[in-house]
Amino acid sequence: MRVYTEAVTLPKTELRLKALKAAFSSLKHPVRFAVTSSTAGECSCEIDCVSDIANYGLPESSIFDFTPRRFEDTDRFNAVMIIPTGIGASIGGHCGDANAVARLLASACDTLITHPNVVNAADVNEMTENTLYVEGSILTRFMMGSIGLQKVRSNRLMLLMDKHQYKAFNDGAANVVSVARVCLGLDCDVLQMPGTTTFTSGYTKAGRAAGEIAHAEEIFEIVASCRSKYDAIALTTRIEVPFELELKYYKSPDVVNPFGGIEAMLTHSLATAFDIPCAHSPMALTLTGTNELFETLGVADPRKAADAISRTFLFSILKGLHKAPRIVHDGGLTVADVSCLVTPDGCIGLPTLAALEQDIPVIAVRENKNLMRNNLEDLPFKPGKLFVVDNYWEAAGIMTALKAGVSPATVRRPLQDTVIKGRE
Repeated sequence: MRVYTEAVTLPKTELRLKALKAAFSSLKHPVRFAVTSSTAGECSCEIDCVSDIANYGLPESSIFDFTPRRFEDTDRFNAVMIIPTGIGASIGGHCGDANAVARLLASACDTLITHPNVVNAADVNEMTENTLYVEGSILTRFMMGSIGLQKVRSNRLMLLMDKHQYKAFNDGAANVVSVARVCLGLDCDVLQMPGTTTFTSGYTKAGRAAGEIAHAEEIFEIVASCRSKYDAIALTTRIEVPFELELKYYKSPDVVNPFGGIEAMLTHSLATAFDIPCAHSPMALTLTGTNELFETLGVADPRKAADAISRTFLFSILKGLHKAPRIVHDGGLTVADVSCLVTPDGCIGLPTLAALEQDIPVIAVRENKNLMRNNLEDLPFKPGKLFVVDNYWEAAGIMTALKAGVSPATVRRPLQDTVIKGRE
C-alpha cells in the first residue's frame, strides 16, 4: 500500500467540480488535488492518491463529491484561511510562519477555520481561541459541502511514533506529551510503531514538495484498530530527506520545505479514510545530523527559526489537535456558515473551486508568492466575489468591510460615477 502523486493535464473547460469528478474517476482514491499552472486552453494538475483503501472496508467517497449550499447563514462572520502545503509560499510555507497572519485574520471574524500548515511551528502554535484547527482534506470536504464540523471542549489523542534507532528521540516525544498533559490538560496515549512505513521526500515536476509513502498499511491498520477509542491522531515519523538538502533548505530562501508535502499526503490519506482529525510532525533521522544542523545553522531565517529551537517539532500539533473539531455528517458548522475564503494568489485547488461554486467571496493575496502559476481572475467569479489584494493587511480590511456589509469599493477614492444602465 502506497501514497503517491499523479500528474494530469486537462482542458481548461473541465475545471469545474462535476467535470473533475468524471475526469479522475479512473484514479485510485485521490486524496489531494492542485492545479499547478494554467493557460487559456489547459490546466496542469497534480493529484495525490492512495492505493487499496478499500481493503479496510471503509465507505467509498470521493474528494470531488460536491453538495451546493442552499443559503448563507449570516448570523456570524466565519472565514476560511488556506496556505497550501509544499508550494514554497512566502508566508506560511516554512515553519508556522503564518501564525501572526492567522491571528490578524482571526481578529476580523467570529471564527477562523484554518489548517495545520498555517500554525504548526515546531513547538509553537499561537492560534487564537476563535480558531479551528482543521486538517487539510477535512477542510476541503467542509468547503465542498460534504461534511460539517463540531466544536469540542477537548479530544482524546493517540500519538503514533516510529521506533527510532536512537532512544532519545522516542523519549523526547514522550516528554513533549507530558508537557502537553501538564500545560494543556491533554488526554493522550503514546504508541510506538515498528517503523516499517517509509516516507521518502521529493519534488514534483512543478516543484511542489511531495514524495512517496511505502508500506502505509502498518499505519492504516493501527488507526483502524484504535479509531473508536480516540478522537484525533497525532503522528511523528522519520522522513527520508538527505542532510545536504535539509541544510540547504534552512540556509537558502528559495528552497521549498521538503517535509510538508509528504506530511500532507499522509494526513490527507488517513483523514479521508477514517474521518478523524490528524496531524504529523517529522522525527529527526540521526543524533549526529541533528547536532550538526544545530551547530552549523547559526541565526536562522526568522520564518524557519522555530525548527532551530526544537528537537521534536511536536508540541504544535498536540496543541492543535487538543480542540480540533470533529467531523459530523449532519449539523454542526457547515459551508453555509462560511463568509469568505482567504488564499495566496495563484492557488487553485478544491477549496477555491468550491468557494467559486458555493458563491463564497475569495480574497487572494499577491504578497504571498508561491510556485503555483494560475490567474484566479480567469475563473468565472460573479461580480464582487473575487478580491485580489496586495497583502494580508488589506485582506483583513476586506474581511472587515464584508462583515460590516460595506462594499469595499465605496471606501476608496476616486469613487466611480453612478451609471444609469440602459440609457441611450
